[in-house]
Amino acid sequence: MLDYRFERVARTPHSEQWVIETLDRPVGRVDLHFTNAKTYGTLVVHPYIAEDEIEDLLAAIDERLVSTADEYREDVVVSVWRGEDLGVFAEDADDDEDTDDEIPV
Repeated sequence: MLDYRFERVARTPHSEQWVIETLDRPVGRVDLHFTNAKTYGTLVVHPYIAEDEIEDLLAAIDERLVSTADEYREDVVVSVWRGEDLGVFAEDADDDEDTDDEIPV
């Protein structure tokens, strides 16, 4: 399994958004939404990420982000998208850079 680095971009009482990287390349982003019974996620990865790496990444997300959340949920449902990163768009460019939360490898 690759060593993934997760950097938190945003957090609300029931959701989190993370940027995912390895030491040598960006991997994608994941949004997690926590409910009473399940955790729902949307994982978006770059086109060059292979399916077997996606499986490893899903295991890392479950182990390092979901199971360590305030209230652990047994069931995790993740939709996976593979595509091209067009950038982050915001009215104030500083809004997406205002957090230092990071889970190191």
